[in-house]
Amino acid sequence: MVIKNRSKICLIISAAIIVVALFLTIIGSGINMGIDFAGGQSVVYKLTKDTAADKASVEKVLDEMNIGSYTVTVQGSYSNEVNLRLRDVSEDDIETVMNDFQSRIAEKYPDAAFDSRSSVGPVAGAALLKNAIFSVLIASVLMLIYIAIRFDLNSGLAAVFGLVHDVLIMLSFMVIFRSIIQMNSSFIAAALTIVGYSINNTIVIFDRIRENAKKMPTVAREEVANISVKESLGRTICTTITTLITIVALCILGVASIREFALPIIVGILSGVYSANMINPYVWATLEEKRRARKAAAKKA
Repeated sequence: MVIKNRSKICLIISAAIIVVALFLTIIGSGINMGIDFAGGQSVVYKLTKDTAADKASVEKVLDEMNIGSYTVTVQGSYSNEVNLRLRDVSEDDIETVMNDFQSRIAEKYPDAAFDSRSSVGPVAGAALLKNAIFSVLIASVLMLIYIAIRFDLNSGLAAVFGLVHDVLIMLSFMVIFRSIIQMNSSFIAAALTIVGYSINNTIVIFDRIRENAKKMPTVAREEVANISVKESLGRTICTTITTLITIVALCILGVASIREFALPIIVGILSGVYSANMINPYVWATLEEKRRARKAAAKKA
């Protein structure tokens, strides 16, 4: 198999995805903020132990009530707890909505009883979003320092470029597929997971690049990158497939809260493999060639 530098084409594709997401955000179809960020109400109802809740029936009732965005989670040891997360219901209206819901659901579950209620204000959501961005930035800076020490500064810069790329692609897909993906706290866990997974792929390839660069000091850095990506390809394919099998299974078989975590993970894994093999090594090669050119010019001077 012949590996060639296709980083320009890959960057154009990535830029196009990001631009589409940016355009959708500008026209008002940005990220679908969940209750954790936009604020809203969380209400839990309990059934008797011998009664398992049917999620579809609960969702049908909520659709009939026309209360806006919501998520339903069936939980508990006996699947007899129903957690309603209502994003578009205000503190003033929640009592009315709760009474309406309980009267409607009583037709199917006459033993349904209110258990607990909590609310998340937009101020708390804004603080959570700020902390999430701060967490990703800290992770990126620490990884830049670590890779710069273990490898070199250009490797660190290339790796962080890849991390930023992967996070932007994840955010872009959340905008484009906003109808099926909400941004909740599980997304933050997914983003940080992908930061770790992506950097692991990149370090494996950069480790091979370091070895090959020492063996081939006069070879063009782009060719060193090509050889290193090819030598790491078998490992990349195996680890990616085995990871995706697990995550896709969780996405298909898991409840809504699990899917909120699994879908961004799937996008992030694919984006991380894509950037680690098609973009990051060639960013390093470009930076190294410029460093070589500066070094050669300094010797001539």
